[in-house]
Formats: sequence, C-alpha cells, structure tokens
Amino acid sequence: QVQLVESGGGLVQAGGSLRLSCVASGLPSSTHAMGWFRQAPGKEREFVAAVTKSGGDIFVADSVKGRFAITRDNAKNTIYLQMSSLKPEDTATYLCAVARGDYVLGPYDYWGLGTQVTVSS
Repeated sequence: QVQLVESGGGLVQAGGSLRLSCVASGLPSSTHAMGWFRQAPGKEREFVAAVTKSGGDIFVADSVKGRFAITRDNAKNTIYLQMSSLKPEDTATYLCAVARGDYVLGPYDYWGLGTQVTVSS
C-alpha cells in the first residue's frame, strides 16, 4: 500500500521560511517523478513544483519561482519543498504526490493527506 506522509507545515509570518518534507512508502518512488501541490479553501488544487527521479529535471510554477525550491533524497524516499519569502497568498494545504512515470507534468496517481501552511501578514 502506497503511503505519502507530509510534514513541516505551520504558522509563519510573511517573509518567513518553512521546509516541507514528504516520505513515500510502499512504492519505488525513486523510479517516479514526485511533486508538490497546494489547495486553499474554495480554490482549485494548484501545481507548485515537481522533480524527476534523478533530480535532473525540475519544474516550478511561476507563482513560486525564485522563492520555492524542490529537492529529493532517493535514499530516504523523501522530497522536500524549501519555501522562502512566504506571502499570505501562499496559505494552503500542501500535498505531495507521486507521478505515474518519470514525468514532472504527471499524471499523478498517489497523494498524501497534506500539511497546512498558514502565512500571516
């Protein structure tokens, strides 16, 4: 059974930083692209960033480019999202996902439950 567990969310002031982690189990995630998405109340789920299995190909949404960075550690089956210069509009539940193959654009088949990030102004 595939499980994705996110952690690292919390409450932070605007301009602050957080690092999210996502550990995958039950799946050889090192052979798949993995990514981060976010969803704010009343809004559609939004792509944030993704990385291929080797880490050689990274895709980051324009809304967070230059502020967020995605990395992965295949030995730990873990991906990270380093978030800096946070803005109130970054407030959302952040979810990690595993792609069907090694394509950053998906599709994504497995999802975690998410970790809440709240940015105060």
